Amino acid sequence: MPAARTTKKKTAPSSLSLHDYLQRILTTRVYDVAIESPLEEARTLSRRLGHHIYMKREDLQPVFSFKLRGAYNKMAKLSPAQLAKGVICASAGNHAQGVALGAKRLGCQATIVMPVTTPQVKIDAVRHFGGEHVQIVLHGESYSDAALHAKALERKKGMTFVHPFDDPDVIAGQGTVAMEILRQHQGPIDAIFVAIGGGGLISGVAAYVKAVRPDIKVIGVQTSDSDAMVRSVKAGDRITLSDVGLFSDGTAVKLVGEETLRLTRELVDDFVVVNTDAVCAAIKDIYQDTRGIVEPAGALGVAAIKQYAARHGGQGKTYIAINCGANMNFDRLRFVAERAEVGEEREALLAVSIPEERGSFKRFCEVIGPRSVTEFNYRISDEREAHVFVGLSTREKGESRQIAKQFEAEGFRTVDLTHDELAKTHIRHMVGGRSSLAEGERLYSFVFPEKPGALMNFLTSLPPGWNISLFHYRNQGADYGRILVGLQVPKGEVARIGQVLDQQGYVYVDETRNPVYRLFLR
Repeated sequence: MPAARTTKKKTAPSSLSLHDYLQRILTTRVYDVAIESPLEEARTLSRRLGHHIYMKREDLQPVFSFKLRGAYNKMAKLSPAQLAKGVICASAGNHAQGVALGAKRLGCQATIVMPVTTPQVKIDAVRHFGGEHVQIVLHGESYSDAALHAKALERKKGMTFVHPFDDPDVIAGQGTVAMEILRQHQGPIDAIFVAIGGGGLISGVAAYVKAVRPDIKVIGVQTSDSDAMVRSVKAGDRITLSDVGLFSDGTAVKLVGEETLRLTRELVDDFVVVNTDAVCAAIKDIYQDTRGIVEPAGALGVAAIKQYAARHGGQGKTYIAINCGANMNFDRLRFVAERAEVGEEREALLAVSIPEERGSFKRFCEVIGPRSVTEFNYRISDEREAHVFVGLSTREKGESRQIAKQFEAEGFRTVDLTHDELAKTHIRHMVGGRSSLAEGERLYSFVFPEKPGALMNFLTSLPPGWNISLFHYRNQGADYGRILVGLQVPKGEVARIGQVLDQQGYVYVDETRNPVYRLFLR
């Protein structure tokens, strides 16, 4: 939950009925620029969950997001005089691309105000789609900050504001997503899961679904750190968040719309709130089924389906997720890959204390058994006890607690860090440092083929009199693993180091004189 102060904004009534929205959706002009995106079954995910899971591929739109539907529908209905004065919008990126493409298609000028936190891929895309028809202004930390600045520019320059969500024509444009879904899948549908930022997409989807197939549940999805709509529905009035999470930047909205709140309160059946790890796991799920990479907001629907299915159980239901966007910064993939395993609970993170005595490390390895080691961090720091940060592959949720109990049963003090945010974000990268006990330490880096048991075989094959004073290993999913090892070798055996390491059969490099090692670890 955001550590945010909340304030209420009164909601203005609207006179538009469900029939009015149905008529607007049926008469939109979105297909001047949008495609009818495919509805694809996620076969791998369906087998895992025991339900029929479909994904509406809005990530395949020309601007890689559903947003161009509403933006263009609004702009196409402006008068020639309004277009001549130009349009202005505020956007975290996807709406901006829709406005940019619309401006180029309609031949008008567009000023686009974007938060300074907007991913560079989206800024570059706006320039690409709009060309000379677009002026970009970066302002504020969130959409709401950018919107206030855009409104000021609108009044000053007399342009038409194209709202990203709180406008009937924009809502109607987004509603065409639902129109396509019901045309593409005419059989039973139990629920459609829709990401919520300001509420434009879910309002349009819910309006069409409840007018045509009211038996279908419409379920909204928000992240735990940007849940303005969920809070507003509970409060009965618009709630302003003073802070929002920025990982899912496409849904990072502090204040939802007046009309979108009204429609959401009246038409949406339920809500699911997901966290960052669940979203990362969903991005991976989507990739495995489609070989496509969506942005965090685009994965909210799939993350919610997994959570909803686990909560409600059953078999054979038909659930549809709207993959609403794919404007992902490539640099974020490293973070997503790191957190996906934790989000799926396919990795247990543990802090294990091991007595510094002969045979204890062997017992530690025996407890690990056949499990794949994903991470192993250790730095000598105490003469009596070693503290190890270890990651282990798991098969099911809750397994980390079972593993911790097994270590405890063997006499190893253990802390389960699988759900510890500090451990996942920072501590796993900071285990180490200088140690007064590392006298005579020699440092080696190794590369060896990744296969079950390879790491444990390496560790247990070292001569018993050799002490491991530092160890760092992280399995990144590649064919080859890389480890860094600090060794304290008895003086009489130093001459044997090369011979012993050569017998291992792994590629290795002596890093003892590496300046980075001397600066930070010696």
